Amino acid sequence: MRKERPEWRSFLFCMVIAAVQCYDYCMDHRHSPIQNRHAFSLVELSIVLVIIGLLIGGVLAGQSLIRAAELRSLVTDVNNFTSAVQNFRDQYKALPGDMLNATNYWGAAHANAATCTSTIGTGTQTCNGTGDGFVSGPNGGNIDLNERFRFWQHLANAGFITGTYTGVSTPVNGNGTSLGNNVPKSRLANSGYSAYSEFSASSLANDFFNIDPPNNIIVAGAQATGSDTYLPNMSAAEAQNIDTKTDDGKPAYGKVQSFRLGSAAGPTCTTSTTATTANYALSLTGNICTLYFFFTR
Repeated sequence: MRKERPEWRSFLFCMVIAAVQCYDYCMDHRHSPIQNRHAFSLVELSIVLVIIGLLIGGVLAGQSLIRAAELRSLVTDVNNFTSAVQNFRDQYKALPGDMLNATNYWGAAHANAATCTSTIGTGTQTCNGTGDGFVSGPNGGNIDLNERFRFWQHLANAGFITGTYTGVSTPVNGNGTSLGNNVPKSRLANSGYSAYSEFSASSLANDFFNIDPPNNIIVAGAQATGSDTYLPNMSAAEAQNIDTKTDDGKPAYGKVQSFRLGSAAGPTCTTSTTATTANYALSLTGNICTLYFFFTR
């Protein structure tokens, strides 16, 4: 995965050095034999204040640049994942994770299909999916819950994404994500990507806007302990900006959507629970939004 670029740290270091040099200059001239003075002049104080202002401005500008880069990387990651899925389907005629004959290509993590889903294999060893066209979701239905972890493993095994993924939940037989281990990690703090289909009638009614089955989505949120990456990790303004640039700017429609108002993943992200009237709640600040992206529909 990409490492955070350190340019802002270098910039801040240079600013600190400049401030120290300015202070030293002032101190060196503070006891000038010509002036024989013992206090800073207005000019000297002005220089120090200017440096302090530049330091503060540099830090704020650096933070803004870092945040913008993190959000751009999220969009890039999702676009790469979506392209990877399409390339995988073209080559293997199946969805990653849901592939019926994956073990023919990469070996079986366990010979027993029921045990295989909770077994971490060696190297590329994996498990087969059900081949029903869905990547299993957190509420499952009648499909293999582990498909959503094998999803990332199959893509990596095929060489369409970077990284190595276990293909099982953390802990095994559970529902938990482990950033960088069974799901990809995002550059946003404590965030990553989960891929699944949602089948729960309650969740569809209360958490999502416009996501009737069949659906396959990538959720780009913060990690929830023992669960998916669905917690809010961006502001409403940031979510709208991504939605507008990549889709239609509407939280309840298109290929990019926000979770419904009142849900754990988007508690106050939108202005309404009704799809036709919902907008991003731009008057609110803080991380209140999680976006999900359709990769098949």
